[in-house]
Amino acid sequence: MPTDFQTRFERYAELAVKAWLNVQRGQRLALVAPLEAAPLARVISKYAYLNGSPFVQFLWNDSEAARIRFEFAPRDSWKEYPEEFALLAQRALERGDALLSITAQDPDVLRGLDLEFVSRAQKVAAEKNKPVQDAVRRNQVNWLGIGMPVPAWAKRVFPALSEQDAVARLWDAIFYVCRVDEPDPVAAWRAHAADLGARRAILNQKQYTALHFYGGETDLTVGLPQGHVWVGVTDTTPGGITFVANAPTEEIFTLPHRERVDGVVTSSKPLSVRGNVIEKFVLTFQGGRVVQIRANQHRDVLEKLLMTDDGAARLGEVALVPHSSPVSKLGLFFYNPLFDENAASHLALGSCYAQCLQGGVEMSDQELTAHGANDSLVHLDFMVGSDQINVDGIGADDTREPVMRAGEWAFAT
Repeated sequence: MPTDFQTRFERYAELAVKAWLNVQRGQRLALVAPLEAAPLARVISKYAYLNGSPFVQFLWNDSEAARIRFEFAPRDSWKEYPEEFALLAQRALERGDALLSITAQDPDVLRGLDLEFVSRAQKVAAEKNKPVQDAVRRNQVNWLGIGMPVPAWAKRVFPALSEQDAVARLWDAIFYVCRVDEPDPVAAWRAHAADLGARRAILNQKQYTALHFYGGETDLTVGLPQGHVWVGVTDTTPGGITFVANAPTEEIFTLPHRERVDGVVTSSKPLSVRGNVIEKFVLTFQGGRVVQIRANQHRDVLEKLLMTDDGAARLGEVALVPHSSPVSKLGLFFYNPLFDENAASHLALGSCYAQCLQGGVEMSDQELTAHGANDSLVHLDFMVGSDQINVDGIGADDTREPVMRAGEWAFAT
């Protein structure tokens, strides 16, 4: 097992290209990254070239520049957006390029800004990038999201440590949850994929009509549409490329029926939204829509998010994650949904993934909606699972079967 940082860093980049994204010989790579992630982006490009990619196109962004805009730009300029950026990404996907996105930013970068201006500007950005997001959610290309520590993020996770030590600790955490430190990371990922794949197959065979989450302050029934598909760990493009969309990943997930979610659900872990951390909130659903929000802080942030469009107040994803996942075992809050969503079973407000419905990738947006799928410009995961939460699968004849007990799988593979 490697212990020196550079060896682990190189292994992380190589795993990203070969084991997770699975860049093909002759396939270009579009690499979206903040400026702070340039060291990792460069090493990833090296392994992409070594793997036979003819060209790596860098699409840089800068969260600090975005903050400057939100702080000082005219308040009526929220419609402005660099359309060239969205077009570059869209053309990359139309060519069949692989897509890799690195997250590496201060989770508090938007804190204290004009919420109305930020919300409107981000909605415009989401509208401009919707063709790209639709292609990603339909798995039209192999894509991957990974993380890289930067000082501001690391200090948020480990506030008591020095900047240097905090970054080192966050790297250790990422290497651990991504199985980089295993003696044979590829074998470890294959075993992990096999286990979740077996559970995914069982749930797909069951074809429950609904899931019932209960325990603690949660009592929520999530209806599932006919022909729903459980996916997770690995995905496959229409061209047959198998890939891992997120690293780490501990979930198997599907889409809820947009009109059949009822009851009360309480968040089990903090949620970071637009630079604001909401420690706990309670959502009440009726007929698939959020009809009440209770929160001790930043309730307005959630309200603004749910007002983005008609689908923002409905669910687009239901995901099952065991309480004993590596992310959960660490006991850290990463302030980053890429990692935090792998700590517990979760739900997502907003858009669904089309591959979670039989034939969904080939359906139009209107057809997806007719089958119960949800569409939105937003997709926000929030944690609901814990060692107090049970999940039952409800069959077509209203029979119930245990799916999870006290946050752990309740059925054998």
